[in-house]
Amino acid sequence: MTYSGVVTVGGPADVHELPDLMISKVAVGPMSNNAYLLRCRATDEQLLIDAAAEPHTLLSLIGESGIASLVTTHRHPDHWGALREVMEATGARTYAGRYDAEGIPARTDVLVEDGDTLRVGRVELTARHLVGHTPGSIALIYDDPHGHPHVFTGDCLFPGGVGNTRKDPKAFESLLNDVETKLFDQLSDETWVYPGHGDDTTLGAERPHLGEWRERGW
Repeated sequence: MTYSGVVTVGGPADVHELPDLMISKVAVGPMSNNAYLLRCRATDEQLLIDAAAEPHTLLSLIGESGIASLVTTHRHPDHWGALREVMEATGARTYAGRYDAEGIPARTDVLVEDGDTLRVGRVELTARHLVGHTPGSIALIYDDPHGHPHVFTGDCLFPGGVGNTRKDPKAFESLLNDVETKLFDQLSDETWVYPGHGDDTTLGAERPHLGEWRERGW
């Protein structure tokens, strides 16, 4: 089956099969949050991005093999609603951005800095600190050696714009600048974007609109 990235709450996961990594996307909870299960194909080690809601759904997706790591992209409650339950059920090591961890009411084992490397089996992910939606939001980049990059952006980048900055001009400027310099300026148009809600996109689809976003201020 061809991966589309279109998922609905209560529906099945959509699976993006890459040579070294399997990415399963599922929508959960009242705000239709996306959660992503990453599995290294060489080792079967797994990592979950955003245990947002519906712990039973996430644990079913994880399966009996369990997970090694739980990454929370940012401090907003709709992205960690099932974190404690999944953490306790799996014993996974937890990760969050250094400046958001204090706002997540569950244990954070590793405080993630800009540029840090996270691993799932033999696969490496690079964390980028994107400031504006929250003080410590992180995105995770997988630079597929067999193809193009893939980036998990939380609520910092969506189809059609950056994340909500609550009409704060300084926060918007910060977020757009970080998204431009750390994602658009460094990654190719083919880069696949996996956001915290809704459908996927690519940097190439969004790049022509950066000037429009800056002009409109959101």
